[in-house]
Amino acid sequence: MHCRCKRCSVAEVLPGQYVGRFAPSPTGELHIGSLLTAVASYLDARSLGGKWILRIEDLDPPREVPGASLRIIRTLERYGFCWDGDVVWQHQRHDTYADGLDFLRKNGFAYPCGCSRKRVREAGLQGVDGWRYPGFCRNLAVAAEGQLAWRLKVDDQAVAYVDRLQGVQSQNLAEELGDFVLLRADGCWAYQLAVVLDDAAAGISHVVRGSDLLDSTPRQIYLQRILGLPTPQYMHLPVLVNAAGEKLSKQTLAPALQEGLESEMLGFVLKCLGQELPSFFPEMSLAELWEWAISNWTVSKIPQCKAISVEYAPKSGYKIL
Repeated sequence: MHCRCKRCSVAEVLPGQYVGRFAPSPTGELHIGSLLTAVASYLDARSLGGKWILRIEDLDPPREVPGASLRIIRTLERYGFCWDGDVVWQHQRHDTYADGLDFLRKNGFAYPCGCSRKRVREAGLQGVDGWRYPGFCRNLAVAAEGQLAWRLKVDDQAVAYVDRLQGVQSQNLAEELGDFVLLRADGCWAYQLAVVLDDAAAGISHVVRGSDLLDSTPRQIYLQRILGLPTPQYMHLPVLVNAAGEKLSKQTLAPALQEGLESEMLGFVLKCLGQELPSFFPEMSLAELWEWAISNWTVSKIPQCKAISVEYAPKSGYKIL
């Protein structure tokens, strides 16, 4: 779906122009948490006259739900989102990822690894993303054949950046993560490599996404530097969690967005994002609400936290706890 509506019309990408994106994975239906991310990224782009790209991150077939990609697209259309250009599908970009890995491999940045998850776990090194890889295969002459993963060598130094909402972030990849996977042993591309190459190809200047990806960002910045790619500006939003502190997701049984409640749900996520709705909100059409939201988008009003607790009741809907 190309963006044709008057309020979202933009020209071609120009130097210094804002280019944002929303990149859902088709592991289930869109829910209120994913709607919050979509709304924030969309408003941040449109309020600055920028472009907004839709990318479907369908690189993990074992986790994908049949038909979810098209249902995600239909839901976004129903809510009034308009994206620029055609939908980008990661499953069509395997050659790009292979070229990226080939560059890293030939220049000594990547190496094959035959370690199982069990062996990594048994090493007992905790990191920011589960068990930290201890580098078993880093200096071994592992034959690059068979069912092997490929890992990126990381330096023992801090990778720091300033998040637009969460402030200064810093992570020592060697101490807190270890060499991380670029290509899994089952042949699936890892998120870190794919997202870096996809963002660069689309000219993404600003990334707006959930705080659950804060710990992934230093890996991506490190990869960008090695590959000679630009680093976007990052803003990590508070994620919506249930009363138990669990992020709303398919795994925590977050209900799919219901048809017919678009204005109500859009209004709710705007409240979660700290945007003060006008007194005449109940009388506004969906189109009028979008127009108001774009004109009044204020980043400084977004809560500077990593999570917002919400509760859902079938009859009354969502409320902030």
